[in-house]
Amino acid sequence: MRMLIVGQGKTGRVVTEIARERGHSVQTLEEKENKDAGWLTAPSLASFDVVVDFTTPEAVVQNLRACLVNGAKVVVGTTGWYQHLDDMRALAAHKDAGLLYSTNFSFGVQLLYQIAKLLGNQAGGYQFKIDETHHITKLDSPSGTALTLQQVLSTTPYGASATVDAHRVQDAIGTHRLEVRSENERVVVEHQALSRRSFAYGAVRGAEWLATRAGCYDFQDVFPQILA
Repeated sequence: MRMLIVGQGKTGRVVTEIARERGHSVQTLEEKENKDAGWLTAPSLASFDVVVDFTTPEAVVQNLRACLVNGAKVVVGTTGWYQHLDDMRALAAHKDAGLLYSTNFSFGVQLLYQIAKLLGNQAGGYQFKIDETHHITKLDSPSGTALTLQQVLSTTPYGASATVDAHRVQDAIGTHRLEVRSENERVVVEHQALSRRSFAYGAVRGAEWLATRAGCYDFQDVFPQILA
């Protein structure tokens, strides 16, 4: 498969590494080479089966628009743009393009979401609390993952009022902890990222899945298919 990786920050570089390990042909594109999405033209995009974006909230909307209007398949791990999701979903449908998005492509985090939903459906009389810890340079707080976890719980009868506490500590990669507490006991479920390879691996697996599909997909919804 021919992949274009847009964004060569910490995670983008690991995505590139894993894509090559899995036998894909990869070209990388740094943000400075793609001012105002100017590189992402129809002739350029025609050379690739899928585009993976790990840039910034400031760049991603222009990148997505440029890719989707030309019918490209795009996996986006950048967060902070979801206010434009409806527009991008409509554009993907209109142009027969593909879009796969997630606040977190880690398989372990996807399992955490599933466990959270189970607890939220079953743990009556308990209080739900989310704690997340990331490195001090992370731009969004709370993290997109914590907000997604809160959203998952909001659809359940008992976890709907889950609170979120965010912490920023040196170079922490990412920890998300769900605490379910009553007066007499507590249950704690924690996901700790040990390296960025967990996010990058999921993004590459998602790109492999999206390459033959059109439409707009949340990784959380299609994760069981990808895992299988």
